[in-house]
Amino acid sequence: MIINHGRRAAQISPPPARAVPAHGPAAAPRTPTLLGTQALFNIGFYAVVPFLTTVLTGDFGLGAAAVGLVLGVRTLAQQGLFIVGGSLADRVGARPVILTGCAVRAAGFLALSAALWAGDPRLWLFIAGTALTGLGGALFSPALNSLIAEIEAVRRTASPTRGAGVGDAAAERASSDVLPGFAARTLHRSPRARASLFAWLAVTGEVGVVVGPLLGAALLDHGFAVVAAAGAALFLAVGAMLAALLPRPVRERRPHRGATALAALRDRRFAAFAALHAADLLAYNQLYLALPLAMAQAGGDAGAVALVFAWVSILTLALQLPLARGSARLGAPRALRIGYLAHAAAFLSLAAAALLPLTQTAALALVTMAATGIAFGHLIANPTALALVPELARPGATGSYFGLLASCGGIAVLCGNLAVGRLFDRASGASAAGSGAAALPWLLLATLPALAAALAPRLLAGRARAN
Repeated sequence: MIINHGRRAAQISPPPARAVPAHGPAAAPRTPTLLGTQALFNIGFYAVVPFLTTVLTGDFGLGAAAVGLVLGVRTLAQQGLFIVGGSLADRVGARPVILTGCAVRAAGFLALSAALWAGDPRLWLFIAGTALTGLGGALFSPALNSLIAEIEAVRRTASPTRGAGVGDAAAERASSDVLPGFAARTLHRSPRARASLFAWLAVTGEVGVVVGPLLGAALLDHGFAVVAAAGAALFLAVGAMLAALLPRPVRERRPHRGATALAALRDRRFAAFAALHAADLLAYNQLYLALPLAMAQAGGDAGAVALVFAWVSILTLALQLPLARGSARLGAPRALRIGYLAHAAAFLSLAAAALLPLTQTAALALVTMAATGIAFGHLIANPTALALVPELARPGATGSYFGLLASCGGIAVLCGNLAVGRLFDRASGASAAGSGAAALPWLLLATLPALAAALAPRLLAGRARAN
């Protein structure tokens, strides 16, 4: 998942890291294990979560606003608490946090299942299950990112061509969990090949996005309780597998004084970067909110929306690695600017379309093109930003930095979706088709990534000068 960001990114790195001591070869976590874990996590998640709305409206009889509140609880429990999971990974190591996250998510899925076991469905238990589901993700996701960052740090430390420019944070944390023995097996790879770990994480995760709903739909005939129980069983199995495969630290991990959530929050430049990069996650989440609304306004049905989702998955599987390597050659500032501008251009096209009389075919085609632009921007910006974290993080606080980046994105999605939804409601109440109100949601969505494109590269350049 790590991307080589070129000369300018190398300037951002702290001074060269200390040499990583050798441990026994049995202690090395293997990249396929971590990437496979990401795929399994997404299979289990997407086998269950897409059907929550159906259960809440059908089994519990909730209205749209109440459903949104329950789903918001899950999102807040996960995205809002990522920084907590990252800080815990810094303090006690990634392995116990990942295993705890698997157990918590399994408990959440079991609660979802148990809420429907009784003759009278129990809403409070279902809500508790959704919160636990989110909390589990808040624990294992930043910890998994930290392990990926550690592997890349060791690979760079051991590489004769990349020995300098490794962040102290990543290299220091790598010394307790990852071996030079693993890095030595990858030294023959070119920098372009070594630049794709975060991109590979996105690709393997997308496999889970595709397979998960198919698995859940196949089990749904037996009831959602069975679907949720199967998801819990999967996470328990993954946890047992990781307990056997993830290495234990060979020496006791002592919390670094900077390894707290406050370490990331006090880093004003990184906090500002995380806030700006939140525009990427907000933009990508419009594939699930604003674009389906636009598709419906254009006369598209659920099948058309499903085709757009399938198209985005195809783009991810086909383009993530090539785009990641291209971003590595461009360098982080330029790659991020291109990714953010792709988001802005996609939303501006929809703003223009909202003011023009278009045929149904033209409108549907434009929405599909906008989805392509949003996916393109995310495939460039997201892995690039993730790969920057270990280089920007303070020593011992890599997980906290990953957590802050994700938490800012989650907060942006919650607040942004609320604002966008209200603007859509106002637009739907406008009497004249093509009124200016119809363009307002898209203009808001275009403004945020445009600001990120203008300011984020400057922050990175300022960080480089400071170092």
